[in-house]
Amino acid sequence: MNTLVAVAIAPVGVGEELSAHVAEVVKVIRESGLPNKTYSMFTEIEGDWDSVMAVVKRATFVLAEKGIRTEVVLKADIRPGFSNTMEGKIDRLNERLEEKPQAAEVNPPVEEKPQSVEDRIRETLGRIGGRKK
Repeated sequence: MNTLVAVAIAPVGVGEELSAHVAEVVKVIRESGLPNKTYSMFTEIEGDWDSVMAVVKRATFVLAEKGIRTEVVLKADIRPGFSNTMEGKIDRLNERLEEKPQAAEVNPPVEEKPQSVEDRIRETLGRIGGRKK
């Protein structure tokens, strides 16, 4: 079943600069052969569940096996019947952003001026006075 994950795998307690350790993690992901993209905070990986999770495990253990405490943050989107969701989601979003606004959006409805306090009191008194006991 197609799975898209956003994963952040990071070492803990190894200093302020993490890029060398993160590069080791990303190298494992890129060498997996699965579609992937790395951003500033997460790497997305797409494929069937077992393949994606196997890559996440290998990428995590590249640090953990060196005795480095490793933190993993993972978000998964499992969408039956879909493929190429990494690109497809962005394509659908960009299509929406390029759509022409609806007429209602161009000319928003004019709000009516709120009733004055005096008008609301008169209306309330009229309703109270008009009731039959």
